[in-house]
Amino acid sequence: MTIDMSMWTGRVDAAEGELARRWHQAVQPLAAGVAPGIAILGFACDEGVRRNQGRTGAVAGPLALRRALANLAWHPTLPLYDAGTVVCDDGDLDAAHQRLAAAVTAIVQAGHLPLVLGGGHETAYGHWLGLANASNGKRIGIVNFDAHFDLRQAEEATSGTPFAQIAAECAKRGHSFRYLCLGVAETANTRALFQSAANLGAEWRLDSDMTAWQLADARHQLAEFVDSVDAVYLTIDLDVLPAAQMPAVSAPAGYGVDISVVEALVSRIARSGKLIGADLVEFNPTFDQDSHGAKAAARLAWSITRQLRR
Repeated sequence: MTIDMSMWTGRVDAAEGELARRWHQAVQPLAAGVAPGIAILGFACDEGVRRNQGRTGAVAGPLALRRALANLAWHPTLPLYDAGTVVCDDGDLDAAHQRLAAAVTAIVQAGHLPLVLGGGHETAYGHWLGLANASNGKRIGIVNFDAHFDLRQAEEATSGTPFAQIAAECAKRGHSFRYLCLGVAETANTRALFQSAANLGAEWRLDSDMTAWQLADARHQLAEFVDSVDAVYLTIDLDVLPAAQMPAVSAPAGYGVDISVVEALVSRIARSGKLIGADLVEFNPTFDQDSHGAKAAARLAWSITRQLRR
């Protein structure tokens, strides 16, 4: 897989020295034998969004998000690498999932934490599969910040089916399905989807229960979930944010969860020591407004990496 570093450009504050570095100055192409760090991996795909009758354009997300990250101030935590981009340009989502899974597994086995930039939320199935294949039987808990459960039943994989696919694969492997969905919008999920979540033993919290003054309760629920598993896969569907903060998604939220609440909870996961993989999905630059969405997404990615220690 070719690694294109050309989008990693930005401001250089040479007069202020080494302490004035930005992400574009810190990131390096991933290579064999480098020190363990954070490996950014793109998944340029919105085939799942198309199949789910959404607004396509998330295929351009990995490039746009890298550009948004490039100029952020670099506050060193772990080394930062670019691992390239897995592309789905032929409509074969199943094959793309397998390529994504193989890339994630290789990243984890090399000692790195994958930060995957989608792509639609179909990203989640390939990402989880790669983590599961590299986890040596660990109980992986999924924390999904999302307005939607994404537990749909369909004849083929879509952006609305990834966690139903994961649940089925867990059952096949004899593993428990541990799933917490934070920011669920009752208006965007049918009673059938709530019933599916209950039948699978999923946990959730409504967007209306995730205001700033309810943050302590949300933190408690999240902490109990994280404590109950061996490792955490974090996935952030950017449509969990209010439309004013995140217009650049297939399904903008009419209510949503404020970015300050999402960031506080995401930081808690990153500090837990259990995070084994994270992704941001559904970013669609076609619908961005003055880069508001790109900046919000980049802030969340920055928040994850800023808290990581190994």
